[in-house]
Amino acid sequence: MVVKTDVCQYSGFRIYPGHGSRFIRVDGKSYVFANSKCEASFHMKRKAAKRPWTVLFRKLHKKGAQEEITRRRARRARTVVTKPVVGAPLDIIKARRTQRPEMRKAARDSALKEAKERNKTKKAERSKNIAGQQGKFGGAKAPPPKKR
Repeated sequence: MVVKTDVCQYSGFRIYPGHGSRFIRVDGKSYVFANSKCEASFHMKRKAAKRPWTVLFRKLHKKGAQEEITRRRARRARTVVTKPVVGAPLDIIKARRTQRPEMRKAARDSALKEAKERNKTKKAERSKNIAGQQGKFGGAKAPPPKKR
């Protein structure tokens, strides 16, 4: 069975059915108090935060907080998973990772040198083709269009 309880406006205590008193102000706002002590303190405009027995004071001064915190959440261990890249299977990536840095540097240098050689040959062929085309027309200019 569920029992509907109210909360004291001043102390923050739970008020069970049949207990406490209700005060309704002229503007229509209603206040529920656990006992006459709470009601009197409210009417005398005493601050609940300054009364050590109120729930508000206990919250502000962190009283009884250690009972609430029973255990901290454990952090999940992050697992690093190596995934294959397009064009390079996982076993090749792992093999390259285990290589010594000197070996890797030598392989990189040789690949760079090879690429430079390829670019040089392409450039030479291109310049040969351009020179051949210029020779056809006897200079850098194209021949004038024929008149009809």
